[in-house]
Amino acid sequence: MATRKKKTIVQGVTREECEQAFSDFAVADAKHRKISAQMDEKIAKIREKYQSELADLKDEKDAAFEVMQAWAMENRDEYFSKKKSLESAHGTMGFRLGTPKLKTLKGFTWGAVTKLLEEFMPQFVRTTTEPAKDLLLASREDEEVAANFSRVGIMVAQDETFFVECKVEEVAV
Repeated sequence: MATRKKKTIVQGVTREECEQAFSDFAVADAKHRKISAQMDEKIAKIREKYQSELADLKDEKDAAFEVMQAWAMENRDEYFSKKKSLESAHGTMGFRLGTPKLKTLKGFTWGAVTKLLEEFMPQFVRTTTEPAKDLLLASREDEEVAANFSRVGIMVAQDETFFVECKVEEVAV
């Protein structure tokens, strides 16, 4: 089970202590960015080093896959009629059913299907009723609308978060 770290609340900090903490924060942030940039550079070099070999191997895999798929399609009745998979010396190949999904018939759109479902099978049509929060927020300055907020059980809340933006400076790691 993971242990939780209890956050201690710091109080009674002087302006000088705050400035020192900001300095420490800025130095740590600059070092963090520099190390991350070095890592990204090394990772990019490694990717570049193996990129062509990986592309060749992918092409080789794709070509082999096409051959195996063609053979399986041509011999589906003989080898895949009882079982959907076939064991080989190098692994297993076979056919998998995908997740069932609905598609519209030719000439039908989902809008037309919805109208027909409403008429013939209404139990399969969803209707959702929900507050238009975007419109309520947009109309919050309107006195008539704002006057009814408490009546309907809502209020406009706006959280305030603390932020720190460092001035970018180079720090030796």
